[in-house]
Amino acid sequence: MAGILSIQINPTLGNKELNLKKVEHFIKKYSDKKLDLVVLPENFSTGADFVNFQKTSENKFGGGTIAKICEFAQKYKTNIVAGTVIEKDGDKFYNTAFVVNREGEIVAKYRKIHLYNYLGGNEGDFVDVGEDEVVIDLDFGKIGLGICFDIRFPNHFTKLAQMGAQIIVLPTGWLVPNEIYSDKQSFKFARDMWIAMARTRAYDNLAYFVISNQAGRVNNDLCALGESMIIAPTSEVLNRAEHEQCAIYSNVDLDVVKYYRSVLPIV
Repeated sequence: MAGILSIQINPTLGNKELNLKKVEHFIKKYSDKKLDLVVLPENFSTGADFVNFQKTSENKFGGGTIAKICEFAQKYKTNIVAGTVIEKDGDKFYNTAFVVNREGEIVAKYRKIHLYNYLGGNEGDFVDVGEDEVVIDLDFGKIGLGICFDIRFPNHFTKLAQMGAQIIVLPTGWLVPNEIYSDKQSFKFARDMWIAMARTRAYDNLAYFVISNQAGRVNNDLCALGESMIIAPTSEVLNRAEHEQCAIYSNVDLDVVKYYRSVLPIV
């Protein structure tokens, strides 16, 4: 069995030090449990501070932010998918998830491929498009990486499953307009659509699917949806957050992935 922790925070815009304290608070809170993998949200250290993405970027090794995550990984003896930070490499900027092992070493990174440039979104104005899907073999199993809007592209996750991913992680900053967040019926529609997409990606690929989303108000116009989840290959939701800052934990059995892929060879 592998212990999975998904952390859902409301990042304070631009305040890396405070946001890292929020992250450590939840890791420490669950440190008495078996921690094999901790997943953090997209833009966990800065929040969705789009116009300042490039100003708050880190170097291609993740700078001080990922150095701190490496300390947490070593201190609490857990692998961490460090949500995303904005990575500067030469004259390009990427929305990048870093993977850190229990020894505090960066062992992989994934640069977001599908940027959100729709319905008023303009992520592509601030960051560049990544190129390669990533699966990394950690000490307890193989994980595949997606980020937020990647969820709308099923082929991305099929490729991860074909590359051997047993657990697919999705650091997320899924935002909705405040008028949707504050309207009960509109919010229910947005939430139900989100849950349906996530459960479908798990079952499509017979993999565990772990989402770590932001929560709470972002600015005067946007709120984060919350609804972080840990989902089984059968599409059963093993644990789900609602809208508050919190963390969710589940034990997962990777033999379940092996079994279902042997009887339902769909990937």
